Amino acid sequence: MITGTVNARHEIILDSDFTGSLTLPPTMIANLGLPWRSRGQAILANGSVEQFDIYAATVIWDGVPRPVLLQAIDCAPLLGMKLLVGYDLRARIVPGGTVEIEAIP
Repeated sequence: MITGTVNARHEIILDSDFTGSLTLPPTMIANLGLPWRSRGQAILANGSVEQFDIYAATVIWDGVPRPVLLQAIDCAPLLGMKLLVGYDLRARIVPGGTVEIEAIP
């Protein structure tokens, strides 16, 4: 099980409208030295279209290394729906509330 907490603004790092795996800021990607793969575009919540670079990475997901393509977007890191396939998500939406991501048996 993966756990976290809800912040004071009632946010978790999940973007349920994001169908990819993960976003990270370009500076963090550069610091990690991740290999570039391609360019992409997305329609943001405000309706604008943004171009971004896509990088390859391996994340430890629920204790297991998992290869992912992540998008370089200059915002707080976001978890996309692709990583949640096969998992239940529970969140208590109060400051300090628990967030749990657990594999579906």
